[in-house]
Amino acid sequence: MPGGEQKRRYQDVAQAIREDLSKGRYAVGDRLHPERQISEELGVSRSLVREAMIMLEIEGLVDVRKGSGTYVLRLPSDAPTTTPASEDIGPFELLQARQLMESNIAAFAATMVTKNDIMKMRNALEQERRELADGSGGEEADELFHMLIAEATQNSALVEMMRNLWQQRKRSRMWATLHERIFDHEYRKEWLEDHRAILTALQIKDPQEARKAMWQHLENVRARLLALSDVDDPSFDAYLFDQNPLAIKP
Repeated sequence: MPGGEQKRRYQDVAQAIREDLSKGRYAVGDRLHPERQISEELGVSRSLVREAMIMLEIEGLVDVRKGSGTYVLRLPSDAPTTTPASEDIGPFELLQARQLMESNIAAFAATMVTKNDIMKMRNALEQERRELADGSGGEEADELFHMLIAEATQNSALVEMMRNLWQQRKRSRMWATLHERIFDHEYRKEWLEDHRAILTALQIKDPQEARKAMWQHLENVRARLLALSDVDDPSFDAYLFDQNPLAIKP
């Protein structure tokens, strides 16, 4: 599989699948091999294959059918020359970046947080609870809560870095396509409980607990999205980390 110098890793996976299509391994209408099999054949993670499939779906090469699998719509020679996802960041890659950054931001925030910061976070969680109750999703309050944690570091550079990550998510065609596969949003109630655990750690000013709670929250997000967007079967690979590889051992 090619190792493109400036390409994102999922683009290499997508290119490998395109080459299989061009070489006649699949015909129009064929069902692609399950993601697990493709990941084993290419020696890459399951989430990279998921991101590659999302890219090919956006390009109109494949049709993703929930509970059935992924089917060839047309071959690369018949596909449009434009690649709308080519500059996008894969949703699981973005989550990994957030996991690395936000867990440490939360730890630092625990040392700097003020009473006013805590009150703002409490209000954000109440807003999130109301949004979940009225069916509006809770996304606005979710973003607000995470941004308030960054603001609690009292470091404007960290706040700007966090804002950029959220903007990348909002602009991401791949992120939107991933969410189009998910119809049951009950999982967001679990994330509200995660947020409460993070807030508790910040309230008691415990950096290690805050880091751990944020890390676990974003790991829960990653695992849930990977499972709910699975079109092949309910079993899936852990990808980012089973545990925090940067944790300091006692």
